[in-house]
Amino acid sequence: MNIEQFREYCLSLPGVTEEFPFGEQTLVYKVSGKLFTLTDIESFESINLKCDPDEAVELRERYEGVTPGYHMNKKHWNTVDMHSNISNKLILEWIKNSYDLVVASLPKKEREKLAQ
Repeated sequence: MNIEQFREYCLSLPGVTEEFPFGEQTLVYKVSGKLFTLTDIESFESINLKCDPDEAVELRERYEGVTPGYHMNKKHWNTVDMHSNISNKLILEWIKNSYDLVVASLPKKEREKLAQ
């Protein structure tokens, strides 16, 4: 997966915005103002994804390319090495899971807006 594929997929999800709140180099995707993934736009070597704490540990144990979230809360975030042998299909699934986890935490009114 390259950065354009990553970008296109993230922007295809309902209510997603693309932002640079941490400087010109860090590309951030949010839904309803809440972060669900980010990456370094220059290198695109890894992405950070929000994850259920139990699943986060399981993925780290199962995949060499998954580590605790770099510069993030290690309990709720994983970093995925984009040069690992993890399939694009699985990475897209994890991006969607991260998005869904954030959406599930939104107030009912916000969730209903996204469902329209």
